[in-house]
Amino acid sequence: MGLYQHIRKAWKHPQDSLGKLWTERLIAWRKEDSTVRVEHPTRLDRARSLGYKAKQGYVIIRQRVMRGGHRRPRPSGGRRSKRFGTRLNLRKNYQMIAEERAQDKFRNLVVLNSYEVARDGKHYWYEIIFVDPSHPVIQSDPKINWICTGSNQNRVFQGKTSAGKKMRGMQA
Repeated sequence: MGLYQHIRKAWKHPQDSLGKLWTERLIAWRKEDSTVRVEHPTRLDRARSLGYKAKQGYVIIRQRVMRGGHRRPRPSGGRRSKRFGTRLNLRKNYQMIAEERAQDKFRNLVVLNSYEVARDGKHYWYEIIFVDPSHPVIQSDPKINWICTGSNQNRVFQGKTSAGKKMRGMQA
């Protein structure tokens, strides 16, 4: 087996294969901010399969999302029917919510794809692969320079990432 197959096998059951490191990692991640820039991908095999390359212009962001119903609490303290919209879009998956929140923080970058890193009873963590469309290395690479065009600047909000396509029923 190659290196990436070993990594993929270890990530099938991370609690068993990583042991104490897994619990220490989750404890540290809970104390961090919800959006954190990461130097290297945690799951190298998954990042590489989704288009990540270890070169300039690629950025990895770890985003934390709260689990639970996507419902806004009812207004308390008097009747305010204008703010009574308690139902949010329940069709959106957590991965797409994470991508959108990270895109709001990093407006000059474009989301390429994302993958799940961890989950516990309260949170999901996703690592999101960003590409800098104004970077000369990205503009000169023929395999990724399609992302520099104007129609791909808001890929996340148009549902063009894999999480967005899944939400729209275009992928299984």
